[in-house]
Amino acid sequence: MAEPIYKIASKADWEAAWVAGELKGTAVDLADGYIHFSTAEQLAETLDKHYRGQSGLVLATIDPDLLPHPLKWEPSRGGALFPHLYAPLPMAAVIAERPLDARGDGGFDLPEID
Repeated sequence: MAEPIYKIASKADWEAAWVAGELKGTAVDLADGYIHFSTAEQLAETLDKHYRGQSGLVLATIDPDLLPHPLKWEPSRGGALFPHLYAPLPMAAVIAERPLDARGDGGFDLPEID
């Protein structure tokens, strides 16, 4: 298996994706035209920058080998390469998921990631 990647979504978006069998994207994904992911190393910064103080989130672990389309690794934040998917995310590629809520100070305690 390739190194897993991670997707953060609201519980409502995630539940709708399970019903549909795929995640077409969160609001920011739909606006940008691709699904945003993070690597394990990028996850804490992504949470702090885009989700600080939020609760009702889901952190999903994705196996890139189970995606029907290749990821594109594109620069963001200071040139770091982030994985993007220019297609819906099939829920069959999800290998783990867990709820994620911000602490009182707005930060996150990351679970041990796969």
